[in-house]
Amino acid sequence: MKTSGNIADRLDDFARTRPNHPAIVGGGRTITYNDLADLVRRIGGHLIDRGIGPGDIVGVCLRDTAAHLALLYGVARAGAAILPMDVRWTAEERDRIAGFFGAKLVLTEPGERVAPALNQAQVADDWWAAVGAADPDRDFPSDDAHGLVLSLSSGTTGTPKGPMHSHKQMHARFATQTITLGFVESDRFLSALPIYFGAGRSFVMGMLYHGATVVMMGLPYEPPDLVVMIARENISVTLLVPTLLRRLVTIAPERGHLLPGPRLVFTTGAILHPDEREAVLRHVTPNLHNYYGSTEGGGLSVLLPTDSGDAARSVGRAVNNAEAQVVGEDHMPLPAGEVGRVRYRGAACATSFYNDPDATKESFRDGWFYPGDLGKFDGEGRLYLVGRAKDMIIRGGVNIYPAEIEQVLLQHPLVGDAAVVAWPSRDMGEEIAAFVVASEPAPEAVLLQHCRAHLARYKVPRAIFLVGALPRNGFGKVLKNELAGRLEPV
Repeated sequence: MKTSGNIADRLDDFARTRPNHPAIVGGGRTITYNDLADLVRRIGGHLIDRGIGPGDIVGVCLRDTAAHLALLYGVARAGAAILPMDVRWTAEERDRIAGFFGAKLVLTEPGERVAPALNQAQVADDWWAAVGAADPDRDFPSDDAHGLVLSLSSGTTGTPKGPMHSHKQMHARFATQTITLGFVESDRFLSALPIYFGAGRSFVMGMLYHGATVVMMGLPYEPPDLVVMIARENISVTLLVPTLLRRLVTIAPERGHLLPGPRLVFTTGAILHPDEREAVLRHVTPNLHNYYGSTEGGGLSVLLPTDSGDAARSVGRAVNNAEAQVVGEDHMPLPAGEVGRVRYRGAACATSFYNDPDATKESFRDGWFYPGDLGKFDGEGRLYLVGRAKDMIIRGGVNIYPAEIEQVLLQHPLVGDAAVVAWPSRDMGEEIAAFVVASEPAPEAVLLQHCRAHLARYKVPRAIFLVGALPRNGFGKVLKNELAGRLEPV
């Protein structure tokens, strides 16, 4: 079985060794590996006939369907690089991103507005007719140094940043999925997150790389629908964001587990606090794995279901193919227990941002990628995150890590959620503001007293603001910039 070259070669291997095994289930049909390999070769051939090849970038702005997944491998088959695009973007956002990265072709849903400046193809009946007529029996690009995925790492506002990952780097990511995460060809994976999302895309493409079956959930959906689908389709592995896990806890039975079937349930993309994780393990699934990583570097560490006690506050140990360090301002490794900047490297990690030398200098150094997180190691190699470097509060010259204060607030029985941000101060430079979601009315004085009992005086918030909910993005990350924007300098 090939573990180098074009990743689409793996589909050809499975077409020979297990042709009738289901590859993708969705939209009322099942696509076998024999059919998928042929379809991917025809998509690749059609793209080549349109002048697409190695070095070219193809924007993919489609709904989450089996066709979308086949098209990703089809772009790879042609040797071009995928530029994932969120189908929820406005036409202006899509066109700007495509233009910024120089996409040679953009694939969109039928009926989408055509931008005169872009080479755009609507994936409609005539597109599929041309694909069906393409010759699948030809020589395709096979160099694994070619770019495969150009993933956005900073959304659509401001200047976008995107690391380019090669086929060779993705082979390494998929090897980690085998060695550390335990993916096997008998798995049935439920695709319940947008394929545009980096981890969602990596997992579905990885499952096909391993010869498993991908079942498309179809977006949007409600939590009870997910529960039914997992049971009906005999799902063994899935990936869910913390926001969804929190909702599943609310509908879980008091005894037993809501999702007893899957042997692996992964979560990534945002923080799942220890008490929330414990509730998921107790009521939703006993097989929860917290996966920490980044768009640029892929997976860095995994927290296993068996990790408990103080270890439950960590993000686990480094995965296969990743070497992690915590370093000081001089970029030298710090001893266990000391807080510094997290950095990591490995065969799966990008080495730069595409055509962006300034951003590259900021995040890549001497072969290491700096994700922007602050952390520390314990004596057993577990990594603990204490916040984002850009979120760190400097009060009177002293570094304060919001995550530490948030954890203390969450220990109070009336606090359901909390976020701590910097508050501009004329006197101290920055003060501490805490935004809290309470399960019932909680006087600010009570919460401040709780903080004074568990924190050094300089870490106690200047004020605590009660809010109905914390603003979050689609993957559950708290929008701290939005909270900070509510504050006037003091």
